[in-house]
Amino acid sequence: MSGVPPENSPAIPETGKGASNLFMRVAAALVLAPLTIAIAWIGGWPWICLVTAAGALLYAEWLMIVGASRNRLIIAAGLSALVIAGILMMTGRTDFAVAVLAVGTVLAAILASGQRLWVAGGMVYAAAAVVASILVRLDANAGFLALMFVLLIVWVTDIGGYFAGRGIGGPKLWPRVSPKKTWAGAIGGLVLSLAVAAVFALLGFGRMLPLLLLGTVLSVVSQLGDLFESAVKRRFGVKDSSHIIPGHGGLMDRLDGFVAAIVFAAFIGFMRGGLDGVGRGFMVW
Repeated sequence: MSGVPPENSPAIPETGKGASNLFMRVAAALVLAPLTIAIAWIGGWPWICLVTAAGALLYAEWLMIVGASRNRLIIAAGLSALVIAGILMMTGRTDFAVAVLAVGTVLAAILASGQRLWVAGGMVYAAAAVVASILVRLDANAGFLALMFVLLIVWVTDIGGYFAGRGIGGPKLWPRVSPKKTWAGAIGGLVLSLAVAAVFALLGFGRMLPLLLLGTVLSVVSQLGDLFESAVKRRFGVKDSSHIIPGHGGLMDRLDGFVAAIVFAAFIGFMRGGLDGVGRGFMVW
């Protein structure tokens, strides 16, 4: 679930080290993006396993950011709840999965010696990402299409923001939270998102106006997710959520926009299509 480094990444100097770092970023993206698409296409238990593993890592990185990663009890409580929820969703028991995640959230907060609200927030963040990602793909009619729409919008928002921000520069979007992010980058990401939405419509995957509106909202939501993660890291004085991905930082650094976008997509899809038609409810207007 990874694209080009977001525009709020530190500027890369014109040095051998900077070029090497950029190469690592691009290489990681070229491996992770096709792998994600392939597993998304397969769907079923491979996708659920990937999403559950990603959710577990998101929770672990969140705990590191807020300074609660040394408490093994809250780690065990959260990870156990996420894994059990993933298994339950493989069997189609979304109701039980949500209940387990709710219990895991409360238990992790109770076991936390401090930062209880932040620990609970990390569980909600990871759980929402897992449930939303699975529900969107589970729709047999439009699940893969909806998932690809969200992924591509998030990726091109990052790509457009990165290159427009570096190439144009200009006024900062929210300097207190993300000093590198500019209005030019935000608009650049939005423009590419509209292009992707237009291509989907031209290929017959939906009506032009609704897809353009969805692309616009998803791009904005994705950027808000990026800013949210930046705000959390700035609150705790952390630069990267971890260093698990070469040249990219942590998984949370890569998925912040996707988490916000997929949760939004799942909510809209559920409201319009019900539990069994989340993908269709999101894409078909």
